[in-house]
Amino acid sequence: MAWFSSFDTRGYRTVGAREGYDRWAPTYEDTVEDAMDIALLERLDLAWDTVSCAADLGCGTGRTGSWLAARGVGEIDGVDLSPGMLEAARARGVYASLREGEVGDTGLESGAYDLVVSCLVDEHLADLRPLYAEAARLARPDGRFALVGFHPHFIIASGMPTHFDDADSGEALAIETHVHLLSDHVAAGRGAGLELLALHERVVDDEWVALKPKWERFRHHPISFAFVWST
Repeated sequence: MAWFSSFDTRGYRTVGAREGYDRWAPTYEDTVEDAMDIALLERLDLAWDTVSCAADLGCGTGRTGSWLAARGVGEIDGVDLSPGMLEAARARGVYASLREGEVGDTGLESGAYDLVVSCLVDEHLADLRPLYAEAARLARPDGRFALVGFHPHFIIASGMPTHFDDADSGEALAIETHVHLLSDHVAAGRGAGLELLALHERVVDDEWVALKPKWERFRHHPISFAFVWST
C-alpha cells in the first residue's frame, strides 16, 4: 500500500468514509458513472441468474444490488457503514436485508452466499485483508467473490482522491483514499484462501472522454479493475 498523500494534487479537505458517504448520499446517483463499475460487472463471465443468494458489501445506494436483481440474482443482502446510503438502498426495494456495518466485519451468516460482491470500496480501506477474509467466510464452497475498484494507476496518475461536492456547503470534499496495488489484492486474496479466476481492467476510452472531456489527457490509462475469486 502507498500513502495517497504522496500523490494528492487536489488538496481537498478529507473526511472519513462514513461521514463522507452520508454527506454524498443525496447526490451520489448524479455523480457516479456506470462506466466505472457496472461496465466491468457486465464483462464478468458469471451465470448471474443461477445465483440464489448474494452479499453486497459496501452496497451504497444500491446501484450494484439493482443491477444484480435485474440479471436474475435471487436474494441480496446489503451491508454499508453509511446510514444515508442505506436509506437510499432501502428505497430501491431489491434487498432481502440491509444492515449497517463494516465490510470486514458484516455479521452476516458464514458460508451462506453463492456470490459476494464489493464495488468501489477498497480504496477506503487501510488494510485489504479483512475484506478478503470476510468474503471468504461468507461464500459457500465454490462460491464467487467479485470485486470492482478504482484503479491504483489512475489514482496515482491523476492525483485525484474519491471526492464529491457537499450538497449543503458546495465544498469539494475528499473521502479518505488509500492506494492498493493489484499485487496487494492478489496477496490478500491468496492469504484468505481464495483462488484467482479472472482480472479485467478498463482504460479511459471514447466513452469516458465523452463523459469527462477533460480526461482526454488520461486516454488509455487504466481507470478501474475487476477481480473474480473462487472459494
